[in-house]
Amino acid sequence: MKFAICNEIFYNEDPARWSISSQFTAAAELGFQALEIAPFTLAPHVAEISEAQKQEIVSCSEKTGVAVAGLHWLLVGPQDMHLTSPDASVRESTVGYLEELVRFGTDIGGSVMVVGSPQQRDIREGVKYEDAWAWFREAMARCGQAGLEADFKVCIEPLAGATKNNFLFRGHEVLRMVKEIDMPNVGIILDTYSGVKEETDLPAAIRDAGNRLFHYHCNDDSGYAPGIGDTDFVPLMEALTDIGFDRYASIEVFKSDRPAMEQAEIGLKTLKSALAQARS
Repeated sequence: MKFAICNEIFYNEDPARWSISSQFTAAAELGFQALEIAPFTLAPHVAEISEAQKQEIVSCSEKTGVAVAGLHWLLVGPQDMHLTSPDASVRESTVGYLEELVRFGTDIGGSVMVVGSPQQRDIREGVKYEDAWAWFREAMARCGQAGLEADFKVCIEPLAGATKNNFLFRGHEVLRMVKEIDMPNVGIILDTYSGVKEETDLPAAIRDAGNRLFHYHCNDDSGYAPGIGDTDFVPLMEALTDIGFDRYASIEVFKSDRPAMEQAEIGLKTLKSALAQARS
């Protein structure tokens, strides 16, 4: 298992202070193996991310030894994006944008893309569930095809209703879709914050996902980093160990009223301790 940190923990604290270079340096100093990047921290639209910015990311990764885990928070920034819109032109532009993100992710050396975006996938009034399912499945298959040659993983994320999501709440729903798509680089990500709310047994959901679990997000039920709240990560690390999970477990936080470095340090220490206990 490898540990990563989502970069908006730094950016949201102070964009002026936390350049992409300083984010990589901080991740290295803290002991993370990878940085996971939210594209909105670079530009409002992926097309506005310059070649110089891409090269800086690659250079910083090489210099610090901190890999680029991949991308998340994909649709923050661009307007009028929706994967299950009844308007076919909106769906098409959204899929096209995600395909562009796949190319960006591979350009900077990333290996995964987390498809969450509850506000851009919710089933709108008048749309049938089966239609939304088919449209979303087609979109994920197209993203998978865009990343297939590079083995860039497209990870579908079940999200809790607390995120204002009304479509794909739980792991078993996403697994059904993944099996229908049946592509080697389209799988599932589970998120602790959502999982403890929606899954009746999150460790069991991890085990059920098995080798289709391509990524894992670590956050406390409080919205802070692991260790700042009551979530017990030992059973989760036990489940990840049981399935031989050797990919990125990435810290993602939703509250930035505590210092970024403090949260990141506590989070990594908590995860390493939980992993050690799971293996003992």
